[in-house]
Amino acid sequence: MIKALRQTTTVLAFSVVAVLTLAMATCATAGADPVSGGEMPSDDQLIRPLPVVVVHPTNWVPKFPFPFDKTRNLVTDADINAERELCQWYTAQYEILRDQIDRLQFNRIQQNGPGVRIGSGTDSDYSVGPIQQQVDIVTGNIDRSMEFITPRVQAFTISNDYAGDIYLPLFQAHSFYVLWQNLANINDGIKAHQPDWFTGPSVQLLKRAGSEINRSHVCW
Repeated sequence: MIKALRQTTTVLAFSVVAVLTLAMATCATAGADPVSGGEMPSDDQLIRPLPVVVVHPTNWVPKFPFPFDKTRNLVTDADINAERELCQWYTAQYEILRDQIDRLQFNRIQQNGPGVRIGSGTDSDYSVGPIQQQVDIVTGNIDRSMEFITPRVQAFTISNDYAGDIYLPLFQAHSFYVLWQNLANINDGIKAHQPDWFTGPSVQLLKRAGSEINRSHVCW
């Protein structure tokens, strides 16, 4: 089902490859959380296994701003429960997982990283230094996140609009859907040793979806 739902993302991804290649080489660590003293965390501090998210009772309620107040009748209890639980994952692990992915992508293209070359990256080679260990940790974290996210995203009500595009009637459900799509793409790409420029567009789309969720305050 995931492959069938990725078509829109794939078209967008390849249209921005050239721009993102340069952006990731210069800005990949910009979003990392600082440690005490304002310093960026080391690789070992940042790239670490994350715990399984355990659902717990909260006071969270869905939001229905315009125009989602017009589709409120299409929202089911399953939609609401899914977004409630997705918000628990988002607030607990989205930022650190995003930063781990950024750091791994950055480390893969460094001149002192994997492979033997001068002035360019061989970011599909994980055999040198700690790259394979970092890949194992980050993809393991993504695997656990996907296990949590997938059944909840698939519980959303999904229909098609007048143009034939997918439409989710619950506020910000679509952002969670896009985040899920691109997290799967990133995980598949890293495991397949696809180079940074190939996985990069999905990373940017993941960040865009995550930013939309944050700015909407849907989880607070």
